[in-house]
Amino acid sequence: MSDLSVQLYSVREAFDADPVGTLARLKDIGFEQVELFGFVDLEDRYAEALAATGLVAPSGHNGLVGVDDAVTVFEAAARLGVTTVIEPGVREGWETADGVTAIARSLSELAPVAAEYGLVLGYHNHWWEFADIDGRSALEVFAAQVDPRVVLQVDTYWSAVAGLDTPALLRRLGDRVRLIHVKDGPVEEDPSTQLPAGEGAVDVAAILTAAPLAAHVIEFDEYAGDIFEGIATSYRYLTSRVA
Repeated sequence: MSDLSVQLYSVREAFDADPVGTLARLKDIGFEQVELFGFVDLEDRYAEALAATGLVAPSGHNGLVGVDDAVTVFEAAARLGVTTVIEPGVREGWETADGVTAIARSLSELAPVAAEYGLVLGYHNHWWEFADIDGRSALEVFAAQVDPRVVLQVDTYWSAVAGLDTPALLRRLGDRVRLIHVKDGPVEEDPSTQLPAGEGAVDVAAILTAAPLAAHVIEFDEYAGDIFEGIATSYRYLTSRVA
């Protein structure tokens, strides 16, 4: 499954110690793609590790909302081969309609600038983006307001933690969802209890069915066991179910 990816935040400690060796281990598992995090600050290390292993990074997380110079983000993305730049999460503002509108406006203003660099912008959720706004989740209000060029990366674990029926959410959002973070566990805010896909309480199979066109990105915020073994288990689970 060549388009299956893994968010490098999952292996951040290993990457910090040995960038090339970390990506080589992921390639040995079977990955051809990875998803970057904080790539402006880590640009040189990513460039070296990607070149050494032959892996590519079509998507990457880096702060956008409130950044003084978003062009710096776009230039780094272009140099690294990233084509979808994802805001990893805005913490404040989701509790009110005005706050959601302000976040949507911030990303909408950046969308045409990103397009000049051949880039697509995206937003990644945690659990706090699902506050109730007049009977709708804040993330869905955001999706309706933001520039249609801005895509969504739904973190399917955090949406479950927020109490959402994630497959139903994905069906409502439709083709705005271009990527999903696949993770599993007991569905609680404590990230240390996360598990490989298929071993927890998340209905991963139903999620995959509900978003058939979305790219799959494995992620662990934390993992109590060997992180590479956890990633490999998730990889096997997903590749056994998706052609």
